[in-house]
Amino acid sequence: MGGTLYIVATPIGNLKDISLRAIDTLKAVDLIACEDTRRTAILLKAYGVTRPTTSYHAYSGAGKARRLVEEIRGGKRVALVSDAGLPGISDPGTPLVQAAIAEGLPVEVVPGASASLMALVLSGLRTDRFTFEGFLPVKPGPRRKKLASLQGEPRTVILYESPHRLLKTLGDIEETLGDIPMSCSRELTKKFEETRRGRVSDLRAHFTKTPPRGEFVLVFTPRPHGDTWARGHG
Repeated sequence: MGGTLYIVATPIGNLKDISLRAIDTLKAVDLIACEDTRRTAILLKAYGVTRPTTSYHAYSGAGKARRLVEEIRGGKRVALVSDAGLPGISDPGTPLVQAAIAEGLPVEVVPGASASLMALVLSGLRTDRFTFEGFLPVKPGPRRKKLASLQGEPRTVILYESPHRLLKTLGDIEETLGDIPMSCSRELTKKFEETRRGRVSDLRAHFTKTPPRGEFVLVFTPRPHGDTWARGHG
């Protein structure tokens, strides 16, 4: 077989959420490019994968992407994995994908778990039209400006947030978009998975009393449009 870049989704928490195809692919490739080789090593050990690994992360630079592309052009099969989920979604995998496509090299995706889609379904809000915004800016000014740009957005909005900035982000959402209905999911697929639904003020009050832990996915509609559970919160 000629060289190919495989974009392989890995579990977002529970190690059992990996597909048979993903395991087969990881066992068959010549090299696995990992966001964090130490974290990926846990997954590989669990499924008996012994292929060589190399790091590819946000600080790798364009040179590392070029070297991996050269490996693929030379006939090697390279798998790209992130710490959790599908590479290219809120992680540094996109430049490598773009570099491979620019060189006309084969790229295949091996799908799997998605925190954003899982949280969207759990939210109980509309799923027919949505927009994924990833992480908001860290600084307050740009963060509020980004939120202000979502005013009147008819689609359901999905955001990622860290536990350290959750309360600040909830405060900015309430100040910018109002006390709108929202779903807040954390630790998806893990032991302490939790999804809470209610007004932004309700969620902010809860996490003020209960310090937030784990990675969060926020789901809301800036312009509520009659979702069943949110109707009474509109």
